[in-house]
Amino acid sequence: MSPLICPSCGSQKIVKNGRIHNGKQNHKCRACDRQFVEAPQQKRIDQRTKALIDKLLLEKLPLAGIARVCDVSDSWLQQYVNHKYATVPYKRRTSRQKKGPLTIQCDEIWSFVNDKSNKQWIWLALDVATREIVGVYVGERSEHGAQQLWTSLPAVYRQCAVAYTDFWNAYGCVFPSKRHKAVGQETGKTSYIERFNYTMRQRVSRLVRKTLSFSKKIANHIGAIWMFVHHYNESLHD
Repeated sequence: MSPLICPSCGSQKIVKNGRIHNGKQNHKCRACDRQFVEAPQQKRIDQRTKALIDKLLLEKLPLAGIARVCDVSDSWLQQYVNHKYATVPYKRRTSRQKKGPLTIQCDEIWSFVNDKSNKQWIWLALDVATREIVGVYVGERSEHGAQQLWTSLPAVYRQCAVAYTDFWNAYGCVFPSKRHKAVGQETGKTSYIERFNYTMRQRVSRLVRKTLSFSKKIANHIGAIWMFVHHYNESLHD
């Protein structure tokens, strides 16, 4: 039998390195760390499988689990997810158009990217009447974060809405004082947005408090959040 040769550097210093998703032997080059399988077979991923993956990305499943369920490679799935999240629009698709009395609830929840020292706060605003998420910002928990949430709101909300929030002082520094109401949980005035936060933590695996599915790239982290927000808003009208 001919010795295995690394397809990258030509070295024959090859060792076995576990198996890939379909059980085929994986190899690793000791010279350049390239991993490869012998006589690989290119597998075309059909649209049906991609549609299933899109649905599974909205559930509390790690990428490794999705790869096993859909019988695709980890590397292909990661590339697909990177592209998917990069093309998610960072803009709300909401039904509210006309001016009039509006009420929103706002809150921020903690998350992280790569490790817990890299905190990323998810700022959200919810229309009480339609239950739609109408404002989103991911970043620092500061006055700047509150400003970005305010800026993310459609103009009709910035002009007309009364906003109920917790007592985090950044809101009071940014939101117009006549239309900002800081309240405690016991009032129930922020119950809808708090409920949405629980739903998002349960559905988006990278937001579960104790998980190995945390985001390693900020772009994917934000893309996953926006993808869920779009799905949630659209589901309200199904």
